[in-house]
Amino acid sequence: MTRRTVRIAMNGVTGRMGYRQHLVRSILALREQGGLDLGDGQVLWPEPVLVGRREPALRALAERHGLTEWSTDLDAVLADESIDIYFDAQVTSARVAALTRAIAAGKHVYTEKPTAGDLAGALELARLAQEKGIRHGVVQDKLFLPGLRKLKRLIDGGFFGEILSVRGEFGYWVFEGDWQEAQRPSWNYRAEDGGGIVVDMFPHWEYVLHELFGRVTSVTAAVATHVPRRWDERGKPYEATADDAAYGIFQLEGGTIAQINSSWAVRVHRDELVEFQVDGTHGSAVAGLRGCRIQHRAATPKPVWNPDIPATEPFRDQWQEVPDNAEFDNGFKAQWELFLRHVVLGEPYHWDLLAGARGVQLAELGLRSAAEGRRIEVPEVAL
Repeated sequence: MTRRTVRIAMNGVTGRMGYRQHLVRSILALREQGGLDLGDGQVLWPEPVLVGRREPALRALAERHGLTEWSTDLDAVLADESIDIYFDAQVTSARVAALTRAIAAGKHVYTEKPTAGDLAGALELARLAQEKGIRHGVVQDKLFLPGLRKLKRLIDGGFFGEILSVRGEFGYWVFEGDWQEAQRPSWNYRAEDGGGIVVDMFPHWEYVLHELFGRVTSVTAAVATHVPRRWDERGKPYEATADDAAYGIFQLEGGTIAQINSSWAVRVHRDELVEFQVDGTHGSAVAGLRGCRIQHRAATPKPVWNPDIPATEPFRDQWQEVPDNAEFDNGFKAQWELFLRHVVLGEPYHWDLLAGARGVQLAELGLRSAAEGRRIEVPEVAL
């Protein structure tokens, strides 16, 4: 086996998502398995260079995992010709400037979403990358979750017939931070810092709907800040200025209607933190992060509405679990593998900065819909 090293500047890995999913469960996991097999006797070896603002945190993280390269000087890292890829998992407000510098330095870029604070900024990044001729990708991890991969298998197999509607429920109760520590950083609840559940989650819903069911052609949204007062990481109270719940209706190309609720102020009464119910003329399915259950039209019971007697039908028991029929790796790692193969081998890859711009556009139009109280058309994005 011939080892081919790819050096990756990873910015923002001291944060929760950047550390757990991208560094530990993706890049370090690839190293633990001996690298990424490229075929033809070649194995790709990812070499992370940690980048961030807090020197003690970077040093501690590097020591914990036996890594030797880290820096608080992004410009110096980008000037290093041995760096092949720049990855960004910073807060959204810092992302555009860093990605712009990385593109200008000729680095291939891979980034968390949203890629920018507005559509103009997202499209500018895509244009710069295209002009520079670099390879670029945006994290769209939920497409690689076992539950949604099973759902995609059902769609491709024609299980649903005509797909009529999609209903999504996402969220959980994020503690206010006073009597129990919050599970999310406080910047998520400050609009001035790029926070808000629409900005965070609508880009996810855009690519899930686009890839599985069809392009979003219009959006109607209502947003709320249900918990207006929270406490930050130092125990200091602050006013929440960003939305913590969003209720969206999305019309899709082809006529399917999707309804997705997103909330950090809801207590979970579902099997998983996110679930999508898909109803079609021939059958229905409910998919979560890992599981997927189906009910075919031939096995659909005949409920009868009668509010005068207790329900006696075990509705949940009337669904059939979809088997795995495959081994599902971590979704973030699976997409990293595809992006690395794209960079090194030139294999096809369409989750790029233009795809990321569609997510930014949907968040922007969703907030506009909520502000104006009306349905907003979603035009196709193009450079």
